[in-house]
Amino acid sequence: MFIFLYTIAALLFWGHSLNVQSQVIYDHERRELRSTIDSVMNPVPYKMGETAILERFNSRNRQYLGEGITFLAIILIGAGIVYTALRRTQLLSKQQHNFMLSITHELKSPIAAIKLNLETINKRKLSEEQLRTLLGRSVKETNRLNDLCNNLLLASQLESSQFKSATDRINLTGIVKEELEQYIDRNTHSFLLDIKQDSFIVGDRILWKLVVSNLIENACKYSEPDSLITVRLNRTDDQWVLQVADRGAGIKDEEKSKIFQKFYRVGSEESRIAKGTGLGLYIIAQIVDRHKGNIVVRDNEPVGSIFEITINAA
Repeated sequence: MFIFLYTIAALLFWGHSLNVQSQVIYDHERRELRSTIDSVMNPVPYKMGETAILERFNSRNRQYLGEGITFLAIILIGAGIVYTALRRTQLLSKQQHNFMLSITHELKSPIAAIKLNLETINKRKLSEEQLRTLLGRSVKETNRLNDLCNNLLLASQLESSQFKSATDRINLTGIVKEELEQYIDRNTHSFLLDIKQDSFIVGDRILWKLVVSNLIENACKYSEPDSLITVRLNRTDDQWVLQVADRGAGIKDEEKSKIFQKFYRVGSEESRIAKGTGLGLYIIAQIVDRHKGNIVVRDNEPVGSIFEITINAA
C-alpha cells in the first residue's frame, strides 16, 4: 500500500513539474515573439506566431496528460492484479488452514473411536451382544475412514483430464432408494420420499451413488436430529430433477456461489460444529458437470436448504 501511494504521489509530482516547465516554455516563447515581431506593425505574423506557441503549449499539455493517464492506468491495473492475486492467496491459505483442521479432525475421530473400542474389547470381559456392538461401531468408523480416503482420491482424479467415467444407462430412482435406505437405518431424521416413476439417465452408477449419498449425508449433517428431510425425483420435459431438502439453518445468499468450491466450508473450522472436509459438494458439482447437468441451492420454506440437480433423461 505504501509503495502504491508513493508511486501515485510521484506521478502527481511529475505531472505538476511538467506542467510548470510547459508554462515556463510558453512564457519564454511569448517573450521571444514579442522581442522579434512588433504586434502593431506586423499584426498578422505576430498573431500566427502567437497561435503556433499556444498550439505547442496545448500539445505538450495533451501529451503530458495522456502519458500521465496511461501511466496511472498501468499502475491501477497492476495494483488490481497484485491485490487480486494477494486476495486469492489469502483465501487459498485460509481454505488450506481450514482443510488441515478438518481433515485432522476427520481422521483422528474415527481412529480414536476404533482404538477405544479395541482397548475395551482387550481389557474387559464382554458379553456377546456388547462385543457385537463395539465391533459394529468399529466397522462403521472404518467405513468413515474409507469414505474419506475415497473422497480425497476422487477429488484428485476428477481434476485430471485422463479420468474417464462410465456412460451406461442407469436407473437413478433405484440409486436414490438404495442410498436412502442406508440413511434411514442409521439416522434419527424423518425421511419423505417423493418419486412417481423410474428415472433413467446416462452416466456412471458409482459416481451417481456418491452424488446421492453425499447430498443425503449433507442434509443429515446440517439439520437437527428428528427433523424432516425430503427427497424428490420428478420429470420436467426431457429432464429429471432431483431435490434434497432439509430443515437446517440454511445458507446465506453470499455463500451459495462458494459452497461448491474445493475445500470451502461455511464459517471457520474453529467455530464449526458439523464434521466435514469441504470436499462433498465439490465432488457433487464436478460429477454433475461431467454429466452435463446442473446443480443449484435454494432456500427451503420455512427454513433450510434445497439442493436441486437437473440432468437429461436417457
